Amino acid sequence: MTTPQFPQHVATLADAITVVGIELRTSNSVAAQTIPPHWQRFTQEAVLANILAKRGDDVFAVYTHFEHAGSNNTGLYSLVIGAAVAADAPVPAGMVRVVVPASRRAVFGVAKGRFDLVGACWQTIWQRGDLAKTFIAEYEQYHANDDIAVSIGLSPITTTPA
Repeated sequence: MTTPQFPQHVATLADAITVVGIELRTSNSVAAQTIPPHWQRFTQEAVLANILAKRGDDVFAVYTHFEHAGSNNTGLYSLVIGAAVAADAPVPAGMVRVVVPASRRAVFGVAKGRFDLVGACWQTIWQRGDLAKTFIAEYEQYHANDDIAVSIGLSPITTTPA
């Protein structure tokens, strides 16, 4: 069995992304037990259909509100599954709003339609010690055409004065 490859590039998210959706507070130690039922809830409650102000049919799974924001992903964090909306869009009852700030990002591609490989992509990312991760707002983007991307915030490039 071959190890899946996750092509990566660095991009700049010029504008913040506001996402409205349902929230789960969890941690890595229990994520395997808590995240699958959260996705089931998203589907069963037709969350995407209930976000009337959504800017498209892409689904965003945003990891944010890290207990140790800016440092690491240990401890509690929130997973919000929903859709991109305008910054001032109304928040339906039972949902929350989160913001992915404009930022420099490492973007990893997952094979088209291979939802089963998203966990392996995260494992690859966590093992990468060469990425200056911010642990502010990371996200998975599930495009309507079945493309999947995982986007990780990176610290700004610092330059040393000459």
